[in-house]
Amino acid sequence: MAIQRVLMTDSRKEDVFYEEAIKTLRTNMQFSGVETKSIVITSCYPNEGKSDVAFQLGIEIGKMGKKVLVLDADIRKSSYIKRFQIKQKIEGLSQYLSGQVSKEQIIYSTNYRNVDIIFSGPYAPNPSELLEQELFSKLIEEARNAYDYVLIDTPPMISMSDASIVAKQCDGAILVIESEVVSRKDASKIKDQLMKSGCKLLGAVLNKVDMKKEKYYNKYNSYYYGKSKQE
Repeated sequence: MAIQRVLMTDSRKEDVFYEEAIKTLRTNMQFSGVETKSIVITSCYPNEGKSDVAFQLGIEIGKMGKKVLVLDADIRKSSYIKRFQIKQKIEGLSQYLSGQVSKEQIIYSTNYRNVDIIFSGPYAPNPSELLEQELFSKLIEEARNAYDYVLIDTPPMISMSDASIVAKQCDGAILVIESEVVSRKDASKIKDQLMKSGCKLLGAVLNKVDMKKEKYYNKYNSYYYGKSKQE
């Protein structure tokens, strides 16, 4: 579908443990079923690392020979342009949903194998209204037919409805949780919001874990494992 290309430069230092964790996430996601193609990736708060998890997951899926589209629906505060040092002019989702550009103008191929991306575009004062449009639903459906996976990065859920709006139109959701920052109460609240949207919660990713604090890690791990066993 992409007719233009963007060069994305990743300045992040290689982290073998992080990469292996992303590969494990990719493997686990595959067991969610062949019909689980459009996946929301969100968090409770800002800066928990959801965008990095979304894109790195896309890269790992692409390495398997699967076509993946990363769709940045965080119209409020996107991080991709700065994070990947993109210099060229970019047309994005907010411009498409407001009728300024065509669908073909916002889909970019990347220098990562089998990975295409739609950027969020300029900040819009009414992101929730834009995402509720039938035009956005149609975009997701067309992407599902063209790609093996569509990974949709949304704003944090604790004070915004954008992710819930997007989740209603998707097959599953992954919740990124920063260790030692998010309380169980807030994580459970967000989980319930996702479930109420009708979107299947595929799992939670505990991010930014200090592996030296093994006691804390084991506590959270047992909590989320226990919750998944009960549901």
